[in-house]
Amino acid sequence: MRIRWYGHAAFGLFPDEGPSIITDPYTPDAVGYAPIKDAADLVLISSNDDDAHCRADLVSGDPVVVNTLETARGGGSADVLGIRIRAIEAAEWHLHPDHEVPGQNGMCRFSLEGLDFAHMGDVGNPLTDTQQAFFEGSDVLFALAGGYLTIELPDLMEMIHRTRPRLVIPMHFRTLAYKPRNTMWIESFLSHFKEEDIDFAFSSEIEIERKDLPERTRVLVMDYVR
Repeated sequence: MRIRWYGHAAFGLFPDEGPSIITDPYTPDAVGYAPIKDAADLVLISSNDDDAHCRADLVSGDPVVVNTLETARGGGSADVLGIRIRAIEAAEWHLHPDHEVPGQNGMCRFSLEGLDFAHMGDVGNPLTDTQQAFFEGSDVLFALAGGYLTIELPDLMEMIHRTRPRLVIPMHFRTLAYKPRNTMWIESFLSHFKEEDIDFAFSSEIEIERKDLPERTRVLVMDYVR
């Protein structure tokens, strides 16, 4: 299957068989990344009130839209297009400059082509034991790696060390397109890993199969779609 990183928290997952999925589509002008031009069968949004994470209306293809916060509040799972989506509620950063009261959002997990994916949504605080346990057993973790506006890196690393995903793909960090002043560049996140456990795709798209997964946690840094 193919994985494409558009930027911010938005990924496209395109399996050889099964529905295509786009996560957390954004408003291009708000975050600095290019418009998402791909169509999808299913769009997952972590909330419905954050233009950087909820713009399913900008994705073509007449997709089914799942708000993972609503899924978390509605029992914690939903079956859509043959995909079991699990979700757990989380709060945004309590000092978020755009919200007087921290917004709530959903972190989610789903399986596609034999790979178990986990997406951290827009969580902005240390994870509880229950939230950490939610990520146990994941194959691919889309991890919030920019610190500012989201979970701080020591708290993120605590979860990664506990749950040991096999592949960590960072998102929501500072780039030449997305550059809030206090958001960290990717080097800050990578400093928590050994150099031999870090790979660079040098592309906005990768191909992955279950047999490609490492035995122990590795980081794969992707470029964003230009």
